[in-house]
Amino acid sequence: MLVMKGIWSFCLLFFFLLWSGEAFAAELAERLANFPQWEKLTSVQPASGDLVYPEWMAGYWQVTSTLVDLAAPLAPEIVTPGFEGNRRQLNQPVSFVVRFVKEKPHPPGLNILPKIDNKSPILVADRAFNSLNLARAYLGDEAVLSVKVDPDSPNRQITFLRSSRQLVSIVTARATETTSDGKFITTEVFQQLFKGGSRPYLNSVESTTAYHKLPTSNPAIEADQVTAVYLSPQDPDYFQAASQPVALYRYRLEFFPQKLATTPKE
Repeated sequence: MLVMKGIWSFCLLFFFLLWSGEAFAAELAERLANFPQWEKLTSVQPASGDLVYPEWMAGYWQVTSTLVDLAAPLAPEIVTPGFEGNRRQLNQPVSFVVRFVKEKPHPPGLNILPKIDNKSPILVADRAFNSLNLARAYLGDEAVLSVKVDPDSPNRQITFLRSSRQLVSIVTARATETTSDGKFITTEVFQQLFKGGSRPYLNSVESTTAYHKLPTSNPAIEADQVTAVYLSPQDPDYFQAASQPVALYRYRLEFFPQKLATTPKE
């Protein structure tokens, strides 16, 4: 149960480290501004290929993530596992290293990447590296064994935990937006399944993040992120919750340039 509670903090940030279709003009920016009054997104497109990041995010970064707000809109009737425990994370910064690297586009994503030469490399997150560092920062080195990304799809990955527990995450939809003031905003919708406990736990998560390049280097990038947790159709409270999220978490992310490559412990 301790692992189940603790893993909520890390899985909520899971896909900030993950473009496929532009959202309606300013919808994502407005969504962040309307926190915590959220409903399910309708403008996302099915996820195919990888999420492409702007060039100014290339390289290694020391990220400091701080949970600055959280809400349970349907409490006390419906509260997700670990929500109350996550209150202890408020205003507690957590640091980890991530990297964004160039690679050739995956074939499934070529049709949704306009203006990108099929032979030109794109900037993507190193998901296995980033997710492993992120998970261990929240749960501890001993709690997280490894992270494996499906070699045939960058949108599927498994995090292997101690005691034969697993977190299976599949990105199902996403959207992006670039604002007039230079912010790069992404939304990822994914299904996640916790396996290895007394019974599997399935839900749907949406993570919306606005990245902003700063004129300084410390930090060089700031980001505002909100993660919304929705019940799966298999949950007995699904129809009661309807399209509303049952938990919302807001984070402030700061990216500091990292000159030396830092490799996660194996």
